[in-house]
This record gives sequence, C-alpha cells and structure tokens, in this order.
Amino acid sequence: MIGTDIFTAKRFLEEGTVVGIPTETVYGLAANALDPDAVLTIFRVKNRPAFDPLIVHTDTLEKVRSLVLAMPPLAEKLARAFWPGPLTLLLPKQPHIPDLTTSGLARVAVRIPNHPLTLSLLAQLDFPLAAPSANPFGYISPTTAQHVANQLGDQVPYILDGGPCQIGLESTIVGFDEAGQPTVYRLGGMALEQIEAVTGPLSVKDHSSSNPAAPGMLSSHYAPRKPVTLLRPGQLPAPEAYAGTLVFSELLPGISESYQLQLSPSGNLNEAAKNLFAHLRALDTLPVTHIYVQLAPEQGLGRAINDRLRRAAAR
Repeated sequence: MIGTDIFTAKRFLEEGTVVGIPTETVYGLAANALDPDAVLTIFRVKNRPAFDPLIVHTDTLEKVRSLVLAMPPLAEKLARAFWPGPLTLLLPKQPHIPDLTTSGLARVAVRIPNHPLTLSLLAQLDFPLAAPSANPFGYISPTTAQHVANQLGDQVPYILDGGPCQIGLESTIVGFDEAGQPTVYRLGGMALEQIEAVTGPLSVKDHSSSNPAAPGMLSSHYAPRKPVTLLRPGQLPAPEAYAGTLVFSELLPGISESYQLQLSPSGNLNEAAKNLFAHLRALDTLPVTHIYVQLAPEQGLGRAINDRLRRAAAR
C-alpha cells in the first residue's frame, strides 16, 4: 500500500515490520534500528548479505549523539554544516545498537535525511530507523514510491510516498581515523568539493568486494539485470540490434533515439544525478539485450554518478 500517512507508517514500524520511506537521496527500506528482529526483516526482504552494514536515520543532532560514543570536532562541524542532508557520518557506536545493524563493526553509519515527510515520521518515533535503499540487493536504487512497490511488492506493507527523490544518489559517507581526520568511504549525493570546503583535502577509499567497512562499498552494485558496458570517450556502442545507451548530455550518432536516454540534455550534473537510477531502470525495461553507458565529467556529483556506473558495469 502506498500513502502519505506518517501515523500508518509509525504503526507498522512500532509493530516491528518494514516500511518504505522517502529521502532526498533514494527511497529507503526502514525498520527499528534498535530491534534485531526488525533489522533482520530488512536483510530478508532485500536478500541483503549480513556483512553489509546499514545506515541509521534520525531527526536531530541530539538523537545522533545518543547513538554514538563520540563525535570528532570535524564530524560535529560537518553535521552542523550539512544536516539534514545527503551526508552520512561513520562514528563509534553505543553498545545498545545491535551488531546486526552494523554487521558487527564497531562504528555506526548515521545521518539526518532532508525530507519533510520522513523527518516528521522520525520525530514521532522513540527509535531511529535503519534504512538501506528499498530494492532487491544489488539492483538499481528506487527514486519513487512506485519503484519500491514494483520491486518489493507485498513484502512491504506500507510505502510512504514523498514524491520523486530530489537528489537521486545515495548519501556520501565520511569516516574518521583515531586522530579525527576524515576519509570518504562512499561517494554520493554531496559533492566532494562541498565537504572539502569544511574539512580540507580528503582521501577517498576504494570500494571493496567483501566485508565492507561502511554501507554501499561493494564493487558490484546498483546494477540493472542486463549487462552494462562503459563507453570510453569517443567510443560508440557495438553494432547490436538490441542495445540501449545512457549518455550524459548529447545523443550519439547512428543509434535509434528510442533506445538512447540522456542524463541531462543541458549537461547539468545535479539533473544527471537525479535521473541516473530512473534512466537505468527504464533501459532495463526496454527490449534491449545490452546497456552501454557514458561517464559524466569527473567533477562535483559526476564523481558519484561515475562510481555508480562503474559498479553497475562491474559484473
């Protein structure tokens, strides 16, 4: 069932089941982050491996502090600058957070999402929400309530409909070493340049193939069911009769426009990010046997777009 009633969503969550929730990044599959049985339902519904940790969502900095042992000064500075927003901080967890939520890791990923409906819901709850993207594990992330319904169906009793996601990429994840120095663990909906304006130059971790240190670090992820190939600059797709193409801005010559989708005709990276998952999903439903994708400029949100495209092609 899709609706806009936060009290219906609240009832299901308090009963220990899962609910689809909107955020500015992508739609999440939410459950009580402090209830291991509820968290286990997230893993079961998504068919997600238990070694891949979840992000915990709440609505105030005070509530975040109740979930973590400490916040380094730069973490506090980033939180005040960018929350609510598409930034997740990886911080040492309080003992009452179940190991299942963090996949046994000593740190918990936390954020305050920037969506009015979900912030209202979180304000009504006595617990934070664990909420990975509301899709089968490894598939394209959902950016509308209908995407969630199409993918997970009756396994999710209620999907809170907050309209299309405004950013369309998962949050950027930043962790801190023992000296409090930050590292980007996942590129995402907050551009590296914005974060570096607060922290100074940052290092970016490569994704890993197993035992990820943070959510969303697996090398193959966010992928359509059809094979994906990256196009090099100036390269055209192979002459296949049933190939679909995702381009950044300009259509490629000699290919049917019916099977080409543009991330942003005007070359706007924010628009491209917002369209990325919806366009991949659309290509996956077309009568094509292969999907070719063109990388975005390697700047701003283009870095995160390209990260998702490379992982979609990793298989």
